[in-house]
Amino acid sequence: MENVQSIKQRFELIGNDIKLNRAIEKAVQVAPTDISVLVTGESGVGKEAIPKIIHSLSHRKHAKYIAVNCGAIPEGTIDSELFGHEKGAFTGATQTRSGYFEVADGGTIFLDEVGELPLTTQVRLLRVLENGEFLKVGSSQVQKTNVRIVAATNVNMFEAIKKEKFREDLYYRLSTVEINIPPLRERQDDIHLLFRKFASDFGQKYKMPTIRLEEEAIGRLLKYRWPGNIRQLRNIAEQISVLESNRSVSAPTLASYLPNANSSNLPAVVGQEKNESDFSNEREILYKVLFDMKSDLNDLKKLTLELLQNNDTEKVQEENETLIRKIYGNQENQPTKIEETLSTEVLHLPEPVLENSYVQVQRPSEDRYHFAEEIQEEETLSLQEKEIELIKKSLERNRGKRKAAASELGISERTLYRKIKQYDL
Repeated sequence: MENVQSIKQRFELIGNDIKLNRAIEKAVQVAPTDISVLVTGESGVGKEAIPKIIHSLSHRKHAKYIAVNCGAIPEGTIDSELFGHEKGAFTGATQTRSGYFEVADGGTIFLDEVGELPLTTQVRLLRVLENGEFLKVGSSQVQKTNVRIVAATNVNMFEAIKKEKFREDLYYRLSTVEINIPPLRERQDDIHLLFRKFASDFGQKYKMPTIRLEEEAIGRLLKYRWPGNIRQLRNIAEQISVLESNRSVSAPTLASYLPNANSSNLPAVVGQEKNESDFSNEREILYKVLFDMKSDLNDLKKLTLELLQNNDTEKVQEENETLIRKIYGNQENQPTKIEETLSTEVLHLPEPVLENSYVQVQRPSEDRYHFAEEIQEEETLSLQEKEIELIKKSLERNRGKRKAAASELGISERTLYRKIKQYDL
């Protein structure tokens, strides 16, 4: 059995991180068997190296090795790609086609991004894992295959299972042995080593002197989180190699190539991202608070009008103070009068139409609220008389059309009809 160091040299793996070495050791140990392996890790960490190691050290090394990116194949054609199809099975199927499982019989199939497989395809894959049987699209004849499946994903499989995007039974079939590749930010000692390797490669490729990092630039390199992992590090090294004329790279120069360069290599909070439902719940709570406040103000106005009809000013002030306390709590600067309450910014909410009164409370203006003037007018003209007078004038202006009059008065047509009957107009 080959040791870890020789495997690294053979497959050009750079780094001495303990977690990386453990992942390679597991791949070497599991290679001689035929059990399924699931490789996990973030995007760009180099998961594709593990299935190559497993295949090359297995008894299937002389048979075919096929890598399939499940996320790159459209949902409508992935069954045909994996399992083949019969002539005429669907529009465009002009001839019979063999799928990857038939072509790779006796070898190894690497299913990259297996978490992106549609549920219908997952059922077919589960059958292959259980007994090696599959059906071509459009065929009823069961075929057998002897392939070893190595899968990889950057998806949190337990979350996918919880959301019913991935079958739990398929997960346990695939992950007989699970190998995790650590992200680059957890391989601090390997970051600069990898950068130097990439810089050397690109210097030879483009026939240019190899770039080198200054001390401060190395510190900046190690502090960056590298969300794109090794793939991102390689791209940065290539950009700098091609674009920079000065082959000694300073920290500010390096920072100009790093997106979100101010982010440090601190632990990130995971699993607590806010989704759309969270924001929706917050909006619902906010709306509820606003409408409750609006309802309290409407109750205050309605109660005030009812009490004014009975000329009970002391009761008005008492009820006002009660409702104001309900709305504002025990704030030090809370309003003490109905005029102050109704002139607050809360009244900028849409005003509802009161069924039992034609009176529409005006919005606040630069001159204070005019509600006090209505109280003084009560001495010479009762609300009932004023109501009758306004209804008559509105009916005259609208030539007896009750619908138009009701709209003008701000009440429903049914309420206007009841008022007409009540006052015998």
